[in-house]
Amino acid sequence: MLRAQPFDAVILDVMLPEMDGFELCRTIRRESDVPIIRLTARSDVMDRVVGLETGADDYLPKPFEPRELLARIQTVLRRARARASAPAQAALTSLQRLTFDGLQIDLERRQVQCNGGMVELTSTEFDLLALLAGKPQKVFSRDALLNRLRGHEADLYTRAVDILVSRLRRKLEPLDCIKTLRNVGYTFAGARM
Repeated sequence: MLRAQPFDAVILDVMLPEMDGFELCRTIRRESDVPIIRLTARSDVMDRVVGLETGADDYLPKPFEPRELLARIQTVLRRARARASAPAQAALTSLQRLTFDGLQIDLERRQVQCNGGMVELTSTEFDLLALLAGKPQKVFSRDALLNRLRGHEADLYTRAVDILVSRLRRKLEPLDCIKTLRNVGYTFAGARM
């Protein structure tokens, strides 16, 4: 259905009859930038982490309140609209590409090259990198990053930022451009070229 028509968002359970939700999430993410909210009855933190690592934009453990699901849908849709308008905003400011030593970030095409090779990032990983690299040397607290990435107050899962930064660092190796300021947050250490 996703290949046949556009969708605003996907609400995806882990337990599915033909393919598990982890594999389906990977498949969707390879083909689309549609926001994905994962539902899981599993209470293990690692299951939620794996869900985020496979490309989900948010997760919600079962049982859940319908109002919370609605709020999360509104949040991922708001972020998707912001991403859709980002290329137009970037063109207006003529800031379509951020270039650093060994790293190029194309904001319009949402592509990243590290040491000449393309780097595959989830939409949230790209948004985090663009946010940090857009203001090199500025220190962002975890809560501020989560608020910017999710569009709401960050009282639900602040470790999500740490996990996201860790995944991003692995994908950008051997570059070491995202620095941790202990008990403060993160900063992008590269200098624009």
